[in-house]
This record gives sequence, structure tokens and C-alpha cells, in this order.
Amino acid sequence: MGAISLKLPDDLLKTSSQCAEALKVSRAKYIRRAIEQMNRETYMRLRAKRLAEVSQKVRTESMRVNAEFAAVERDPDA
Repeated sequence: MGAISLKLPDDLLKTSSQCAEALKVSRAKYIRRAIEQMNRETYMRLRAKRLAEVSQKVRTESMRVNAEFAAVERDPDA
């Protein structure tokens, strides 16, 4: 396991300590959990953004194909 050192504003450190105590976990464990949650949320946001981008590409291609089919339906000899 790697280690990091970071500085936190006093109020954030105090609140984190209080929350960790309320949950009966160490402050380090509380902070690890907070980072894990943030990582999950970030991953999900990035995934949703990527899915939206891909969906838009698929939609654009689908509209192009639909237009081709519509042209064939209007004039089967084209």
C-alpha cells in the first residue's frame, strides 16, 4: 500500500475526524472511503459522457442509413 501526505483545511480535517468517529472508523479509513466514493462517481460520470458521445455517433449514422432507405423506398430504381 502506498502512502501520501496531504494538507487539509482545519475545518475539513475537523469534520472528517468527527464523521470518522461517528462511524467508528479511523480517520484514514474514512478518507480512503471518501476517495473511493469520489473515484466511483468520477468513473460513472466519465462513462456516462462516453456513452452519450458514442450514442450520438450511432444516432448520426442511423439517421444517414434511414435517409438512404427512405430514398430507395421513394425510388426503388435509384
